[in-house]
Amino acid sequence: MAKRHWKVRPYVLTGGRTRTRQQLLVHTLVSVPYYDSVFAAGLLPEQRTLYEHARETRSLAELSAFSGISLGVTRVVVDDLASTDRLLVHAETYESPFDRRLLERLLDGLRKLA
Repeated sequence: MAKRHWKVRPYVLTGGRTRTRQQLLVHTLVSVPYYDSVFAAGLLPEQRTLYEHARETRSLAELSAFSGISLGVTRVVVDDLASTDRLLVHAETYESPFDRRLLERLLDGLRKLA
């Protein structure tokens, strides 16, 4: 059996894409408004993992850290899931450019990536 290269799976998951239809920053929050187990069962394992973790509102950095999927692949897969209306990308709203809760969540997510 031929040895698979580690880069093949991410390439297949994203269809070779690296860009998204919408801007998805490391701190962008996403969630699953209504969990659909039938929909989840039809997803690829990595897609299902991200979908399951997004049942609780999380940032892209958190999803990437919790799932062990690279941030670039997470962005593309989240964008794909959002296009099905099964995953909600929350609008960016800032009362202050230094929102302490957002910065703490971002820092926690980055620590988990390290």
